[in-house]
Amino acid sequence: MASREVSTMIKQGFISDPTLSLSSSPSRTTSTTTTSKLYSPSSSPPPPPQTESTRPIPNQTLFEMMSEEHLRDSKAIEESRKKTQTRIAKFLDELKTRSSNDWGLRSGDVRLTVVSRDGHRVSMDVHKRVLSEKSRFFAEKLSQRKEKGVSHTVEISECDDVEVYVETVVLMYSDDLKKRLIGENVNKVLALLQVSAAIMFDAGISSCLEYLEAVPWSEDEEEKVLSLLCQLELHGSMTEVLQRVLSEPSTSVRTDDIFLKLLSGVLQAKDDKARREMKTLISRLLREDSFDYNSRLDVSKDTLYHLCHRCLCSLVLCLSEAMCMDSSRQDRGVLMAEIAREADNLQWLVDILIDKRMANDFVKLWADQKELAELHSRIPTMYRHEISRITAQLCIAIGRGNILVPKDSRFSLLSTWLDALYEDFRWMRRASRSVDKKLIEEGLSQTILTLSLRQQQVILLNWFHRFLNKGDDYPNIQRAFEVWWRRAFIRQYADVPDSSNMQITICNYPT
Repeated sequence: MASREVSTMIKQGFISDPTLSLSSSPSRTTSTTTTSKLYSPSSSPPPPPQTESTRPIPNQTLFEMMSEEHLRDSKAIEESRKKTQTRIAKFLDELKTRSSNDWGLRSGDVRLTVVSRDGHRVSMDVHKRVLSEKSRFFAEKLSQRKEKGVSHTVEISECDDVEVYVETVVLMYSDDLKKRLIGENVNKVLALLQVSAAIMFDAGISSCLEYLEAVPWSEDEEEKVLSLLCQLELHGSMTEVLQRVLSEPSTSVRTDDIFLKLLSGVLQAKDDKARREMKTLISRLLREDSFDYNSRLDVSKDTLYHLCHRCLCSLVLCLSEAMCMDSSRQDRGVLMAEIAREADNLQWLVDILIDKRMANDFVKLWADQKELAELHSRIPTMYRHEISRITAQLCIAIGRGNILVPKDSRFSLLSTWLDALYEDFRWMRRASRSVDKKLIEEGLSQTILTLSLRQQQVILLNWFHRFLNKGDDYPNIQRAFEVWWRRAFIRQYADVPDSSNMQITICNYPT
């Protein structure tokens, strides 16, 4: 045999025919026996019996504690090995029965030995006819020796799991592989698939893939399935399995249409509880997606702003209706709920925009809502206070540096909506436990302090006189007032010419 073929067989872990053996190990000598025999590594002396209590006694030394732990680990390993040997013995019995009953074969003409990485060996007598028919790898290797009456010895070394290799060989003798896999777990079938692919056992590969396509996976199992299939590169045969997780090629427009339908469905949901749950779910999924820079799917800015405009139009209509409504009408509670609903929808969209770092344009959009702000000022506070939470939401994000907009946009935002926020603040706090008074006050203070000193003065002096009359019904932004005071009257920064003596001289050096 050519040296290249020998190298290939060594790489695959196979050594066929005793004349090609590269070792004088007794396990590789030619044999004509038909008896299957289980070989196991020499067992170490059994550990001493363990005490009933595993807790260390008060005077127990560290060495004694370590020794007891080692004994417990050794015992667990030994028990696991015994269970594995029991299962392997069961497979070997099944192999003997199937070869005789289903195939009409008696004496095996191939001694197949499987060796684990720790030296555990299992040998079995199998049949060249079965191996050649079921495995393209065996068919190629065993066909190179044509002598009749000669037994072959094949060894598979350094196996990750001897039990899986033995079971795969047993599967070669089975007529209904799919039925045989029923009840197995995904990890076991993945191991069988890997061995089947290694020895080119096509029927085993197909059966394992059919199983994987039909059963549910956990998230951990899904990762293992995808990893192994990519590793094996089975190409067309794994298409059915991968359809579960791989979407068809689609344009960003189609993807955005899906997001538009999902978000619109949530905004228009009739059941409030389901609506809140779906908002939480979609927000979490979009937030997870934002951390994956390789993600191909994302909701577009155009879609989000389209939905924002839709909510703004609905708010204008609702406030217009509220302004014209007679206080004696019985359906005013329905209208209040509709306004709160649309305001809550807009708050949710703004949260998504902030998470996606797309909220800069919304600050200007909200500041430009002069008509909405005018309607807001002309209806009772109980109808409108949810709308002011949007302003608070934006100020918190600006104060944290999560929204970066020009100074004019920040001042325009406060010019349009700050008075409304002042007037609604008491209702906002009392109507919802989720409103964090300190958080709003901090965000508002930080936003004001990003303005020019003259703009700070206009806003804070206005707040000062209002707060004296309203007290706790207004947001307490004393901290911003103190900072402005120090800037305006104590520090008084001015344009100071550079008085340093540093001089910069530029000269050219010859090259």
